[in-house]
Amino acid sequence: MTEVVLFHHSQGLTPGVAAFADELRAAGHTVHTPDLFDGRTFGSLEEGMRYVEQIGFGEITERGVRAVEDLPKDAVYAGFSLGVLPAQKLAQTRAGARGALLFHACIPVLEFGAAWPDRVPVQVHAKEADSLFAEDIDAARALVSDCADAEMFLYPGDQHLFADNSLPSHDPDAARLLTQRAIEFLGSR
Repeated sequence: MTEVVLFHHSQGLTPGVAAFADELRAAGHTVHTPDLFDGRTFGSLEEGMRYVEQIGFGEITERGVRAVEDLPKDAVYAGFSLGVLPAQKLAQTRAGARGALLFHACIPVLEFGAAWPDRVPVQVHAKEADSLFAEDIDAARALVSDCADAEMFLYPGDQHLFADNSLPSHDPDAARLLTQRAIEFLGSR
């Protein structure tokens, strides 16, 4: 059905990110999960972010861009938190992008271009009281306001990586709804 590139969060390509990709595959989609950390995973967001700070956010984004060079261009780009950086950049800049799924984060559109591209639908998913998403909510609101085919879904609670079932922050009910919405989004591409 739809080609999807799913980028992991700052704790790495965890079993929970892999499980989410498997749910999308079970719905009939082809899902690629590039490992931006070369196999490394971290026990906490703080540990992962220390590693990211050593590498640099720009390098993480460019690793994501390089990871898709040989993949079809007509893909939906998705990211969990840190993974939103390469996902959003590719959705905004790679010709042929079919959409974006931004989980737990949103970057100001101007970071990657003058405007969100026409005919590239986008969804943003986060917890309404997530203190990390609080830094991104204005960017998400602006994106939804300025883009004709954009939606933001806010879920009750404050967990950051609630869709990763391998982490303590996992919220099964919210994750189930997020997954359902993502599968519906992909089915319409």
